[in-house]
Amino acid sequence: MAMDAAAAEGSSQKSPLASQRATEEKVKLPSRLFPLEYGKAFSQWWAGITPAAAEASVLQFIPIYSQSLRPATGTEASKPDHTSPPLESTDDRVCASHEVHLTNPKHYLNEFSITRPEEKTKHNLVVLHGYGAGLGFFYKNFDALSKRSGWSLYALDLLGMGRSARPHFKIHAQDRTAKVREAESFFVDSLEDWRKARGLEKFTLMGHSLGGYLATCYALKYPERLEKLILVSPVGIPEDPYAVAAEMPDQESARQAATHQAETAASANVGTGEHAPNPPRRKYPGWFTYLWEANISPFSIVRWGGPLGPRFVSGWTSRRFSFLPEAEAEALHMYSYTLFKQKGSGEYALAYLLAPGAFARDPLKNRFSQIDRNLEIVFMYGDSDWMDAKAGKAVSEALKKDGRKSRFKVIENAGHHLYLDNFESFNSYMDGVLVDTERAA
Repeated sequence: MAMDAAAAEGSSQKSPLASQRATEEKVKLPSRLFPLEYGKAFSQWWAGITPAAAEASVLQFIPIYSQSLRPATGTEASKPDHTSPPLESTDDRVCASHEVHLTNPKHYLNEFSITRPEEKTKHNLVVLHGYGAGLGFFYKNFDALSKRSGWSLYALDLLGMGRSARPHFKIHAQDRTAKVREAESFFVDSLEDWRKARGLEKFTLMGHSLGGYLATCYALKYPERLEKLILVSPVGIPEDPYAVAAEMPDQESARQAATHQAETAASANVGTGEHAPNPPRRKYPGWFTYLWEANISPFSIVRWGGPLGPRFVSGWTSRRFSFLPEAEAEALHMYSYTLFKQKGSGEYALAYLLAPGAFARDPLKNRFSQIDRNLEIVFMYGDSDWMDAKAGKAVSEALKKDGRKSRFKVIENAGHHLYLDNFESFNSYMDGVLVDTERAA
């Protein structure tokens, strides 16, 4: 599931539970853990809304969506209700949803695009969501990020997540590092397959959270394909010896609790960042260790919950989207529920990439120096972000000290989901980033 809590303070990343407690001191949580009534939960479960329909119900809030096509049908969409007036009829942008099939005939990526068919594309922006989320979470950004002439926008669901194909996930490697690389390649190579299918030579890549981690991995493997790398509250930058030394899952127990969340994670201090031969194992509450090792994740609970599934999901969506208009919050709740209950696939890669505590097994902090020197890297965080913004700032400053292009930005009044919490400021800053990309071309 997507992750959000209080700001990271000090020189180290806060533990999720500590961040959660800090947030609760500022924000009064719902009186019930799962606020959705049983009757409504049953109705939502019984309705059997498809992920495609749920995604469309979110995307309809994009001002230009009335000009789009219905997902995966090719038929014209009926005019939806909007929270803001539609653009003038002179707008030549066209929205479309497609299943883009990859080299493996059983693999495809769900894509939402905004293009100008009558105009030559000079630049492409590709957007990757975070763990457990989907491309629809960026609905507040699509209009603004596609307004510049000469740009095409593509938002993708990661392989094994969202509405993309959900193939069986299995690691064949035996070596620790090889396991990490194989898990990364599951996502990164599918993105490269998608690029080839779309015939794009170069593009600007923006990734949020886990999407930021994977975007960095793509930059490491296919540097010649990127114009700019934009990391929005990326996971996996700081180094933690506990994560580096933690046991890797074996094939029999790989289906572990696959998500780290502010609502369900443990409290712990961050390590010094220095490797030790056998650093002491971090102490976690027994329930957390059990859930992680027994492959009981929030997604599993939703899948097993049947009619209670929507109610379980409301425990997160009621807080995450509480600041939005009711219609939008409801659409996002149903969208989240339909994604969370899908067959497990890409989520099982997480245990190979991250150890309990959301620290990378191969920290990005040690890998940025390997990225093409000519590629500018942008780091963005919310001012109440539980991710370690200081780690991102330190990397950005180190890159600039080495004569490379990088910038660091904190969006005010925003948490981990800064693109949604303060979408206006986020979109404004991103517009400047796109302008600079044009000038550098």
